Amino acid sequence: MLVLGLHTSLVLVSLLRLVVAAENDNTQIDSCAKLVHLRLENTTILSAGHVSGPVNVSTPGSCQSQALVSSSLCRVQFVINTTSTSAVHAEAWLPDTWFGRFLGLGNGGLGGCVDYLDLDYGTSLHFATVGSNNGHDGNSGSVFLNHPEVLNDFAFRAIHVEAVIGKQIVEAYYGRPHHKSYYLSCSTGGRQGTQEALKFPEDFDGIVAGSPATNFNSLLGWATIISRFVGAPDATGNPHFIPADLWNTIASEVLKQCDGLDGVEDGIITEPDDCQFRPEAIVCAAGQTTGCLTSAQIDALHEIYQPLFGTNGELLASRYDPGTEADGNAQAFFSGSIHPIADDWFRFAVLNDSSFNFENFDLNTIELGDRINPGDIQTFN
Repeated sequence: MLVLGLHTSLVLVSLLRLVVAAENDNTQIDSCAKLVHLRLENTTILSAGHVSGPVNVSTPGSCQSQALVSSSLCRVQFVINTTSTSAVHAEAWLPDTWFGRFLGLGNGGLGGCVDYLDLDYGTSLHFATVGSNNGHDGNSGSVFLNHPEVLNDFAFRAIHVEAVIGKQIVEAYYGRPHHKSYYLSCSTGGRQGTQEALKFPEDFDGIVAGSPATNFNSLLGWATIISRFVGAPDATGNPHFIPADLWNTIASEVLKQCDGLDGVEDGIITEPDDCQFRPEAIVCAAGQTTGCLTSAQIDALHEIYQPLFGTNGELLASRYDPGTEADGNAQAFFSGSIHPIADDWFRFAVLNDSSFNFENFDLNTIELGDRINPGDIQTFN
């Protein structure tokens, strides 16, 4: 009888735990659904529903059609009207298991895509995580044309409002505010994080601003200039153009000359600043037509691997680092066309001229971009 009684008690305890767990699940589902009625300043909650991960969910906008949700959470989609002519679409992913931490996310490139990968990453670590589309849909800069408030969202405002509204949604769902807030992103997102620290230091307790694309106008001006060195915007017949296969030859020679500078030949250029690449080593000898460069192409490399200075001798951008040419993204600079991000930025944001063809792009154009400084994007004044 004692054994039977113990067995019965264990069964009852197990059943009680299942009932409590089910009640907790129902409470989270109900609490999440009620967020659709939340009233926040200039904000509309578009949807709120509980997601039992792992599962793929559909996503709005043109950037992607679905995203992975690894953890069970409350997914909230909302839109913040930043002005009468601009709005930021965002999502808050609120994990079932939360330790009081808030995480804001940034964007990349010309930044109109919610970072679903890091939304999933953040919530898998039990952060209440918020990401936005930075004020527009997709990665094209065409939306900036004649839309200064959309530019302001992209340049500085989207991350701020995502943090402010996101924290209010977090508190409404969990019934208590966050106790620490953090930010995580890189490149354009790194610039956004730096802007946050300078303009809105109260938004985050800690910021990871990786590879920040600060000095934005000069950075994209530099990207345009080095594209011009190899014949962009139309490199057809240009003697300075370097075909993609020859960049493999260049990368091999850079590594050959600079790999051993640190005393170890391991396929890594430890300090690119120490590398003084001499492209003349691969100039074509008499009668040689493959695996080498012409004198005009060598001249282009000399221009590429040196810093860019302005009309008054001031530094605009550091040089193209030796070793970077081996990266898979290098052809964005050297394909014979203008770098796509720079192309959109100067046509639609700086010059407000969609027909600009870059034939006359020069240092004066970069300096004009610095003076106009759309949305105060330069970051450091």
